[in-house]
Amino acid sequence: MSAFRPFGLSTWLAAPAAALLMLTPLLQAPARAQAAQATPASPQAADPESASPTQTTIAATSQPPAEQRGLTSRAIDKVKQVAKSAGDIFSRVPCLSPKGGSKTMGSLPHVASKLIAGKPVVIVAFGSSSTAGYGASSPDFNYPNRLAAQLRRQYPTADISVINAGVGGEDAPEMMKRLQTQVIDVHPDLVIWQVGTNAVLRNLDPGDTAKMVEDGISRIQAAGDADVVLVDPQYSPRVTERPESANRMVKLLGKVAELRHVGIFPRFEVMRDWHEKQALPVESFVIADGLHMNDWGYACFAQLLGDDIIRSVGQIKLGVNVPADVRTYRPM
Repeated sequence: MSAFRPFGLSTWLAAPAAALLMLTPLLQAPARAQAAQATPASPQAADPESASPTQTTIAATSQPPAEQRGLTSRAIDKVKQVAKSAGDIFSRVPCLSPKGGSKTMGSLPHVASKLIAGKPVVIVAFGSSSTAGYGASSPDFNYPNRLAAQLRRQYPTADISVINAGVGGEDAPEMMKRLQTQVIDVHPDLVIWQVGTNAVLRNLDPGDTAKMVEDGISRIQAAGDADVVLVDPQYSPRVTERPESANRMVKLLGKVAELRHVGIFPRFEVMRDWHEKQALPVESFVIADGLHMNDWGYACFAQLLGDDIIRSVGQIKLGVNVPADVRTYRPM
């Protein structure tokens, strides 16, 4: 997606850490002086680079002056506060399913069979910067890591791996070049393919993108036993300012999912529901660049996607027959 790097939460979060790094020499200097007064000089102690780990630890943990210690404590508390606010993000704004209800994305037979048999499950999250997690304040808060945590909570005895194969700025033409090595050769049980946003931003023909995605799905299906779920563009100002291209991309990806009998998570409609029906300001789930999601956006996206995966797997475990040609998730 966009290579633009706005001043966002991740930059703000880095500021206290940078402050701590700059404070470190100031804090260690008086500590070393105190250690030197308390300990007889030795050839080894005279050379800071040759100090033993024990000596370094003692020097680093000596008490700094009260004023410096207060500044350091405030910086550390700020970092902890940001981490906590990201961790309990849904306690402030709940993550709700689309108000109009939704149909299931369909069955995920390969994932379900592995879970039922107690075998390892490999999921590849394939896409661009919103898969890589640009806009999240920490890698822990990108959608693949959030999804992995949710699935491991749901299936605590299962060996579940979620591989993040997101590369910022790419769309179907670039992704097709690495489809073999980063997706097919991994032998995944599920491929979640996020695609189409950068094509809209570049004014590429949605029809060409849809054709490449269909070819890519055909290659994945021919190579082995992998379920596929497509993720369409996000609803954000940079995308919606090109409504004709965005709407056509969303519709064509939905048709590809139907033709290839794969699932689709309609991110565009889900995010539009957040704004239009749940009355969330766009800036509450999109960062200042008007394109990428923030921590809450990634967390809710992952939660709803995970809920659908769990529901689909549960249907197969219970013996519910989901027709092969009904594998599209339709929220409205």
